[in-house]
Amino acid sequence: MKFTKVQLQTLISNHLKRENGLNEVLEMTLNAMMKAERTAHLQQAPGNKANGYRMGRAYGNGRLLELRIPRDRNGEFYPKVLALLRDQQHESDRLVSSLYGQGLTQQQVGEVFEQLYGRRYSASTVGRMIEWMHQDVADWLARPLQARYPVVFIDAIQVKVRRDTVQSEAFYVVLGVTEQGTREVLGIAGQPTESATGWRMLLKELADRGLSSIGLVVADGLQGLPEAVARVYPAADFQRCVTHLKRELLARVRSEDKPLLAEDLREVFATDRRQDSPRQGWQRWQQLCTQWAGKYPRFDRLKTDAGCRACFSYLRYDWRMRSMIYTTNWIERLNRDFRRVLRMRASLPGEKAVLTLLGTVAMNKEAYKRKVPRLTYDKSLFGSPLRRGDIIRKRL
Repeated sequence: MKFTKVQLQTLISNHLKRENGLNEVLEMTLNAMMKAERTAHLQQAPGNKANGYRMGRAYGNGRLLELRIPRDRNGEFYPKVLALLRDQQHESDRLVSSLYGQGLTQQQVGEVFEQLYGRRYSASTVGRMIEWMHQDVADWLARPLQARYPVVFIDAIQVKVRRDTVQSEAFYVVLGVTEQGTREVLGIAGQPTESATGWRMLLKELADRGLSSIGLVVADGLQGLPEAVARVYPAADFQRCVTHLKRELLARVRSEDKPLLAEDLREVFATDRRQDSPRQGWQRWQQLCTQWAGKYPRFDRLKTDAGCRACFSYLRYDWRMRSMIYTTNWIERLNRDFRRVLRMRASLPGEKAVLTLLGTVAMNKEAYKRKVPRLTYDKSLFGSPLRRGDIIRKRL
């Protein structure tokens, strides 16, 4: 039976007036297109025949569509229109990831989709997309790693998490520098308390994912971390963050003494002395401690502190890259991006939500794809032909 143009317009108009009319029209149109596409396919495939239909679901223009997908006997036919719908679904999933990564809640994501597509996505539909995103981030955080990262930075960020109550919890971010001079987030993990055992577990996970050699680890004075690094990566050097130490010291002196102490610390932790060594830096530190111990006895205890001694490892390396490796500033810039997103959320419902949000921000960090200039000057870290899996140390 054939319909005139006017009759078709009337039928479509009547369908559109029904509650799910637009869905029905879209489904009929797509079903007809797929059937016509199969007919054309079979005309070009002698011996192959139609083999009924299978029911399937697809998302298009913000709508869930129930489709009758044509089949062929040889299993060779796949409707092109389905590929187009799946591309659209992929774009929708990418948009959900981007919005969630900007700190929007599940409800807010649904509201944005309503503005874009003229129809509110159901909570279950948005939830399904976010659940897929959870899995994508989990897969990314568990991805295989390169065998060697010359420099690895580790730092913590505090996140408010809802469990029985809302409390701030520490999540540790591991940022690696590749041998090509680019950066990538290697891992994000929650760790309620700092301990050598906890750090060993985190580093062991990196090793299980393929990371077998680290040249230099840069971190704050995190309890138990130096011991864990020595246990899991015995060839790795350890640099304690100088910026964190300076902040701690300046916070413990009177306001009138801060400018002079800051100037003395800049002299002790200089980065531009080409022939400087860890031994010379340590001597300057001991002189500073002696100078300030009369007014602040705490400096006398710091004079022989092993944690402070680890602040001078950066002097083993090429002077042109020292300012990049004597502090965790790089990873703190990433943490600022995390905090910008977290400010939009009063708290997050559990560790899974935190890892998904932070992981989404890290995955979309385009700046990390660019090579960092000046970083690869030191051949003991970057591509030494003599000892590629180890570092060449100068003695203290």
